Amino acid sequence: MNYKRLFIPNALVFLTIVTNNRISILLNNLDILQESFFNTMKIYKYNLIAYTIQTDHLHCIIKPKEITDYSKIVKSFKYSFTKKYKMKNNNNQNTVGRHYYADKKIWQNRFWEHTIRSEEDLNKHLDYIHYNSVKHNNIAPNDWEYSSFMRFVSKGLYDNDWCNIGDKHNINSLDYE
Repeated sequence: MNYKRLFIPNALVFLTIVTNNRISILLNNLDILQESFFNTMKIYKYNLIAYTIQTDHLHCIIKPKEITDYSKIVKSFKYSFTKKYKMKNNNNQNTVGRHYYADKKIWQNRFWEHTIRSEEDLNKHLDYIHYNSVKHNNIAPNDWEYSSFMRFVSKGLYDNDWCNIGDKHNINSLDYE
């Protein structure tokens, strides 16, 4: 299948990266996840604007220095995470059973991307990222520590109680998976 990617210089890119067969390994390996992001940032210059991490997928918005690099960024991130994850689990005696993925594929082959085209588009994707804890875990964004939400609150870009659990059913248009 041929994919047509949109490359707008200086654009932001929304990404969704999912584990293979939705294996639930990300929250248990935050150290590896963080290190993989930082290692990839050293190779391909980009800023991580917003993110959320769930057990089996993550969403983020990045601003690559070179817009044509975002596919390489994802590839490098996946490679770094996989390598570190397999090293950690091959050295760990507790790798038997349903959590043993050291010799199996970690990530889905592809990733989903969307080039942000306007301020409204950016705001919708930021809302989706920060709403993800409600959608998947029924946890208010200000209680979900695995996202950039509180950083946005500290900058005055969101109210601390934005999208509390009571608001959950009022937000119907936030579905980008």
